[in-house]
Amino acid sequence: MDEAVRLDSGGTLVEGVMAAIRQRITARSLTPGARLPSIRAFAKSMQVSKSTVVEAYERLAAEGAIRSRPGSGFYAAGALAPLSLAEIGPRLDRAVDPLWVSRQSLEAGDEVLKPGCGWLPASWMPQAGLRRALRTVARAEDVALADYGTPLGLPPLRQLLARRMAGHGIEATPDQIMLTESGTQAIDLLCRFLIEPGDTVLVDDPCYFNFHALLRAHRAKVVSVPYTPSGPDIELFAQALAEHGPRLYITNSGIHNPTGAILSPVTAHRLLKLADQSDLTIVEDDIFADFEHIPAPRLAAFDGLSRVVQIGSFSKTLSASVRCGFIAAPRDWIEGLTDLKIATTFGGGRLAAELVLMLLKDGSYRKHMDLLRARLSRAMGETSARLKAIGITPWIEQPAGLFLWCTLPEGVDAAETARRALADNIVLAPGNAFSLSRSASRFLRFNIAQCADERIFKVLETVMAR
Repeated sequence: MDEAVRLDSGGTLVEGVMAAIRQRITARSLTPGARLPSIRAFAKSMQVSKSTVVEAYERLAAEGAIRSRPGSGFYAAGALAPLSLAEIGPRLDRAVDPLWVSRQSLEAGDEVLKPGCGWLPASWMPQAGLRRALRTVARAEDVALADYGTPLGLPPLRQLLARRMAGHGIEATPDQIMLTESGTQAIDLLCRFLIEPGDTVLVDDPCYFNFHALLRAHRAKVVSVPYTPSGPDIELFAQALAEHGPRLYITNSGIHNPTGAILSPVTAHRLLKLADQSDLTIVEDDIFADFEHIPAPRLAAFDGLSRVVQIGSFSKTLSASVRCGFIAAPRDWIEGLTDLKIATTFGGGRLAAELVLMLLKDGSYRKHMDLLRARLSRAMGETSARLKAIGITPWIEQPAGLFLWCTLPEGVDAAETARRALADNIVLAPGNAFSLSRSASRFLRFNIAQCADERIFKVLETVMAR
């Protein structure tokens, strides 16, 4: 695909071409010894003259970044630079880069409001239950406090998770479930297990932005498919399968992040039929399941954990500090996944698993979620009304979950809005951080649980008026 040179302020065309080559070397798409594009081909691709590319290549050779082989061309030289995820793919403004959004939210002080973050306020978590569980675990056997967990994870918790999954129509035995430190670690292990660098992975557009970052870290080729209120656009999904031959598709079936959409049964069946025809594996990220009032269709339930793998965690509903997630996979995958878990993290976090088990068993978690769903429903209505009052429109109206995916007024750019709001200590989540195609420049994702402060809406109104 042709790509015009992108210039920083004050840069020249030659410097722009040099930056493009350096970025490819940093991203490892050009490794030591790899041949650079021919001068003619790169000039056409970058939409510059051949003399511009010649000068850029000569300067890079003088720096030692590339080497010239007379009669053969130019080749990448030297050792690989340390991996920088920020430099992989098109260079984005760090103010709207997915990793930047995460870092700003995680590092923010108490004075910063975070309607763009992806988790509940600490005050919304079951702190009394957590403290009670901590006191109980403190009196447990020494091994529970100080020893490694077993590779698959705490057996009683895996048994309980199997029963919970059965409530969603998913048949998984405890030996098909492996505990992880988080949902993110679950996806990381699955990527290590299922794909090689250069393999194609499908994601939704928009989708959870950390999917992008994680897949970049695994050197995957990422292709996106537009998401609709009932699931991925099936015609375009089929087209992507035919054109790119992906190994993997990562999605949320329940409450989709960032849109809040729900997968329809019709779309689910068509999706699984296409996956079966194309030998596609699906990772179903189900971390928002407990926010639902009425369970949505689950791909893992329709599929029977044949080519669909389900993951989950309790970071969003119980505690982000108690790191405990899980993978439910085909039985013959578990041994390989367990080996990878041992190789990358050795033993599991037994203490976190003991805490989660205790809260699930004593009824604290069920009561907490009943109250939380009601509280979120109220916040959803209040936040939606406040946003509409200043001209920000929800993409869909949904009764459950954390997020509102919203359209800004015509002519208002989400990235610029986020940059200006940051000056007032408000972290927003612009749409293009979630969109691989960069087609969501007028969208923002709002976390309704983080939108109680009136300052958020006053700042938004002021910033948009500029």
